[in-house]
Amino acid sequence: MMKKIILYIIAFISIFSTSCVKEDEFDNTPEGNFEALWKIIDERYCFLDYKQQEYGLDWNAVHEKYKKRISSSMTSKALFEVLGDMLGELHDGHVNLYCSLGTSRYWKWFEDYPKNFNDSIQRNYLGTNYGISSGLKYKIFENNIGYIYVESFSNAIGSGNLSEVLNELSLCNGLIIDVRNNGGGDLTTAQDLAARFTNKKVLTSYICHKNGTGHKDFSSPIAIYIEPSNHIRWQKKVAVLTNRSSYSATNDFVNNMSFFPNVTIIGDKTGGGSGLPFSSELPNGWSVRFSSSPMFDANMNQIEFGISPDIKINMSAADILKGKDTIIESAFKYLVQ
Repeated sequence: MMKKIILYIIAFISIFSTSCVKEDEFDNTPEGNFEALWKIIDERYCFLDYKQQEYGLDWNAVHEKYKKRISSSMTSKALFEVLGDMLGELHDGHVNLYCSLGTSRYWKWFEDYPKNFNDSIQRNYLGTNYGISSGLKYKIFENNIGYIYVESFSNAIGSGNLSEVLNELSLCNGLIIDVRNNGGGDLTTAQDLAARFTNKKVLTSYICHKNGTGHKDFSSPIAIYIEPSNHIRWQKKVAVLTNRSSYSATNDFVNNMSFFPNVTIIGDKTGGGSGLPFSSELPNGWSVRFSSSPMFDANMNQIEFGISPDIKINMSAADILKGKDTIIESAFKYLVQ
C-alpha cells in the first residue's frame, strides 16, 4: 500500500511540478500579463481561502491595489517588480516568478524569526571525526547519543547507506535527527527516512487536489500513511531538531515524525510550505510556480505555516558566545533522562 501511495505522489509531483500550462487568453502587454497572472492564482492557487482566514488576504483587493501600478509604457523590469510584489501577498515560499531578469521570492517565512542554527557551532560538535553517507553527516557523541544531520532531501538517501548509518549508531542510547536549515527536496526521500522510525503503519497526513477554478474546488482528502521500512529501523528515543528554515519536504518529514510515539520535536516552529507546486506561463513567456495541492496533518489541520515543536526552545545568546548549541543541548537532556 505504501508503495502505491508513494508512486501516486511521485506521479502527481512529476505531472504538476514540471507541467506548464500556456495562458493565451491575454495579450502580451503589461496589462495582459498582469491579468493573466492574477487569474492563474485566483483559479489555481490552493490557499486563498485559508490565508484570508489567517491574515485577511483579499485577492480581489490585491488585484485593485496592483492594477494601479501597471501601465502600458512600463519596462519589463518594472513589470517584474510589480508582479513579484503581488505574489508576495500570498506569504508563500513556494510561489516564484521566473524570467531572464531573475526570480521573485518570498523570504519572510523565515527572515523574521531566530536563525536557531550556526554552522560554526555545529562544527564544534561534529569536529573532524564524523561520517558522511548519502549526504548525511553522522557521529556518536561522548554521552553515547547518536547524531544525524540531514542537510537536504533533494537527493535520494541510499537504503543500504542509511542502514549502515543506523547500524553504526545502534548502540547509542538515543538519536538526534537534525533537519534545521533543510529547505526540502523530494517528498519520497523524506518519507523513506521517516519509515525507519515506526514499526507499524501510521496515518500521518492527507492531500487534496484542486479540481476546479473556484477557491473551494478540491477533491476529497486522500489519506497518506507511512509504513515501516523493510530495512533496519530505529527502536529508541529520537529528538528531531527544527528551525524556521525547515521547509517544504522537511515540513512533511517533521509532520510524519510527530505522529511516532518515540519521537519528540525540539527547537522552533518549522517554516511550513505544505502546498505541492505547479507551474504555468504568462503570455510573455515568464513562468510562475505556485502551490496547487494542500497537504494536512493526520487530524486535517493545515501545516502550510509550519509545525510547532513539542519542546520550544531558541538558541540563547549566552550559549552562542560559548560556542554551544542550546537546541542540541536540550536534545541531550531529553534523550539521557
